Amino acid sequence: MIVYSVSTVGSIGGGWISSSLLRTGKSANVARKTAMLICALCVIPVFAAPYIHHLWVVVGLVGLATAAHQGWSANLFTLPSDMFPKAAVGSVIGIGGMSGAIGGVILQLATGYIVKITNSYVPLFVVACAAYMLALVIIHGITPKLAPAQLES
Repeated sequence: MIVYSVSTVGSIGGGWISSSLLRTGKSANVARKTAMLICALCVIPVFAAPYIHHLWVVVGLVGLATAAHQGWSANLFTLPSDMFPKAAVGSVIGIGGMSGAIGGVILQLATGYIVKITNSYVPLFVVACAAYMLALVIIHGITPKLAPAQLES
C-alpha cells in the first residue's frame, strides 16, 4: 500500500516538474527530458535493495523507484502529443503500449532463467537501474530537438 501511494505522488510529481519548467519558459524538449532525467536518476538507488536487510529501507527504495517510474511514464506518454498531430497520437501510444507489453512478456520469461543461472536477482536490479538512462539516451538520439513529426496526409 505504501509503495502504491508513493508511486501516485511520483506520477503527479513527474507531470509537475515538466509543467513547472514549461511555465518558466523552457521548451517542451528541455522540460520533458529534464523531468525524465530526474526520474531516471531516482530509479538508480533501487540497485542497493538486494543488499539491504532492513525492510523499511527497501520499501523506501522500491517506493522511490516506482514513483520515478510513474513520473517517467507521465512524461513519456506526453511525448507523442508534443511530436505528432492529434490524429496520430493514439496510434503512436498504442504502438508504444504494445511494444511495452511484448517487452514485459519477454522480461518475465527471461527473469526465471536469469535468476536460475545467476542464483540472484541482482542482474534484474542492474537492468532496472540502467533501463531508464538507456531509454533517455535513445529518445534524445532519435529526437534531439523533440520537433513535431512531418506526416503525409
